[in-house]
Amino acid sequence: MPDLASTMDQLKASNQNSDIDAVVSKLRERFQDRFSTSMALREQHGHTTTWLKNQPPDGVVFAESTEDVAEVVRLCAEHKVPVIAFGTGSSLEGHLNAPLGGISIDLSRMNRVLEVNAEDLDCRVEAGVTRKDLNSYIRDTGLFFPIDPGANASIGGMAATRASGTNAVRYGTMKDVVLGLTVVTPQGKVVRTGGRAKKSSAGYDLTRLYIGSEGTLGIITELTLRLSGQPEAISGGVCPFPDVQSACNAVIATIQMGIPVARIELLDEMQVRACNAYSKMDLAETPTLFLEFHGSEAGVREQSETFSAIAEDLGGGPFKWATAAEERTRLWSARHDAYWAGKGLKPDADIMVTDVCVPISRLAECVTSTAEDIRENGFLAPIVGHVGDGNFHVQILVDLSNEEEVRKTEAFVERLAIRAIEVGGTCTGEHGVGQGKAKYLRREHGDALDVMQAVKQAMDPDNIMNPGKILPQS
Repeated sequence: MPDLASTMDQLKASNQNSDIDAVVSKLRERFQDRFSTSMALREQHGHTTTWLKNQPPDGVVFAESTEDVAEVVRLCAEHKVPVIAFGTGSSLEGHLNAPLGGISIDLSRMNRVLEVNAEDLDCRVEAGVTRKDLNSYIRDTGLFFPIDPGANASIGGMAATRASGTNAVRYGTMKDVVLGLTVVTPQGKVVRTGGRAKKSSAGYDLTRLYIGSEGTLGIITELTLRLSGQPEAISGGVCPFPDVQSACNAVIATIQMGIPVARIELLDEMQVRACNAYSKMDLAETPTLFLEFHGSEAGVREQSETFSAIAEDLGGGPFKWATAAEERTRLWSARHDAYWAGKGLKPDADIMVTDVCVPISRLAECVTSTAEDIRENGFLAPIVGHVGDGNFHVQILVDLSNEEEVRKTEAFVERLAIRAIEVGGTCTGEHGVGQGKAKYLRREHGDALDVMQAVKQAMDPDNIMNPGKILPQS
């Protein structure tokens, strides 16, 4: 398989006829101050969050409607110029880079909640609405949007990367809460998939095809979402364990016993130390589970007590309850700030962050092997994860100017991806593929990767939709 750099060089050579100057001129005339070729802005719309090289687009358009997006795509399609959708810029695997140049379509101004149907527990939003803004908007309805990846990501971006997060163990991921989409195709047509019905047997499930496609098949501009009722009662807290393996075994037992835990997060000893320093916590610096239970007053009490017994049997505890809303908010704020807390362990270092997901029965084995790999290589690399669904993350602090450090870190990331795949898991549970994970897809999917390529070729024959992402040869 050719490496990504040589593939990009070949694609650049094949794309030399694209008339970017004509596109830039027409976009400037049409969108005026909503179009920019400023280098600073272009770089902001390339990859900025981790170790992958920034590859800025040739220009940025700020779209304000689905028709704006369709107009830009039609123009770019005419000249075979790439288009890359941009939400909030929080993706981690180079999804926003423009390896072939092209136009970034910024959807952040498409931030309206279009419709809320409280009786049916659904809503319709534009792609630039963020999860926090949506939950603020619907708070008084008694409903909430449960997908919480940590970052205040845009809903469109979350669908494009099939995001999940801390609540996934109970409420599922984006594929479970998106009922329908409005999408601009590579030809600039506007299509609508799905609808407000909770189920359908009518035709291909195009909604699920677009979810997780990372902008390579079309640009999502509107979404119809399933909402959840705000629970009557919430309880949670933290539970320390003597080692990572016993913490993971507690997770496995909790899930296998059918306890409807809403959140169950693992922080290893290094991550707890980082959170203590960054978020001014006083947790015991040992592997720790953060938990939250949703339901009735009696239900959450019973769930908490059952988990406490499981933890005690496995050498963990005591489970410290956090029933006050302010205390729970402080705990989960510390968890959501884990990225910045980890960086605080070595402020002058760069970050390589990666994630995998494995069957729950192989969680303890995979996390323990990864922790041993980190120790053997002398990495400064906290582990944190949404372990209720077998998903965990490693944040490696590295000096990107040191070629040997980079080489060792890339080798570690590859071992981790392969370790997960070999036990029936995936090279990425929620970060997505982008550029960083494309090289593992053949190992994970085998000949199914050829089917993905055929879909891409059929829908986007000129390869203008976010080229260079997901498929190694695209």
